[in-house]
Amino acid sequence: MKQNNDSLKNSRLPSTIHRFLQPFSGLIILFCLIVLNGCIVQFTPETEEEKELLVVEGLITDQPGPNTIKLSTSLPFGKKSEAKPLTGCSVSLKDDLGNLYPLSEKGAGTYVTNSSAFRGQAGRFYTLKIRTDNGAKVINYESSPVEMKPVPPIDSIYYEKTVIKEGFGNYFGIDGCDIFLDTHDPENKCKYYRWDFNETWILRLLFPVENIKCWVSDTSTSINFKSTAAFDEARIIRHPVASITNTTDRLKIKYSISVNQYSLNEDEYIYWEKLQNITDQVGGLYDVIPASVPGNVFCIDNPGERVLGYFSVSARSSKRIFIRDNFAGIVNLYPDCPVDTVYGDVEIWGLGESIWVLSDNPPSFGSPRRRILTDKKGCADCTVRGTNIKPEFWIGD
Repeated sequence: MKQNNDSLKNSRLPSTIHRFLQPFSGLIILFCLIVLNGCIVQFTPETEEEKELLVVEGLITDQPGPNTIKLSTSLPFGKKSEAKPLTGCSVSLKDDLGNLYPLSEKGAGTYVTNSSAFRGQAGRFYTLKIRTDNGAKVINYESSPVEMKPVPPIDSIYYEKTVIKEGFGNYFGIDGCDIFLDTHDPENKCKYYRWDFNETWILRLLFPVENIKCWVSDTSTSINFKSTAAFDEARIIRHPVASITNTTDRLKIKYSISVNQYSLNEDEYIYWEKLQNITDQVGGLYDVIPASVPGNVFCIDNPGERVLGYFSVSARSSKRIFIRDNFAGIVNLYPDCPVDTVYGDVEIWGLGESIWVLSDNPPSFGSPRRRILTDKKGCADCTVRGTNIKPEFWIGD
């Protein structure tokens, strides 16, 4: 015990110094905090990534209609804002026969082919040529030649209802929907596949408004691909395309999905595989960054400059199905539409601008006119989400 007390005594400041510093102890602590706070500076890691990189998004197919190439510049590291379209570029396609097809700019950074002059052909090789000019410097970019490989047709697309939550008693439960496809190549030439899709469904609002019925459309954003290179036969069975839950109104009335199938070469397959690995990771400084995924577009004037994205060339086959079934538990996206009720022929301020009428009931049996109002335009006009013009491909109601 004596030893502990002596150690404690020796560890204390001499009494004279202690008495001198005691009145200033608060100031000393404050000074230390200020010094420490002043030493905290934002850490900006040094990377070798260029401030801005060319980003190429493009797909050339054998289908009629314009093909699109999108050009933009990547964002500086660590900043969050929208990508910048790259305008005023000279963009063209060259095939292995020496034919040159110029693209015209249609919208900022979007370049399209002339439908009457160009249509891709399976078996041909295509090269993308890009020339940028910022007024101070002209830079030329070029892709490696890419063969347009033929693609087999999709054998079938089908769906299966899934049970998200079992029903019991008077509760009907919650249903979902999984969509699959089957395909095969009888010649066993197509070994690398990729798919995307376009979907459309009917939206019917809950109130008797003018634009009560619309068709809403969306496109896939996920990366979906598969290889049969390891198998003796190029056959794919029950490949998942999409999964629809009750959190959307897609399945409420009628739904349609058109699936596009593409044939890839091995290099592009590897590109999509690496890109998917990025999306599966939590983004961070030490994760794989997009610039580390090599594409097939290069800078001719500066071979050391990196270019992001991929110039895709593929034949395309498509198949569509319609789904009209009873799915339990589909969410109602418009539960809080009515916000007020107005009686009589009074003037409503902001009508058609910030207030919309859901229903207009004329006077009857001595009751005054009654209008139910909403402050959400989408509750009173389905064209906020879609179009009231029936698509050409739509069958039935």
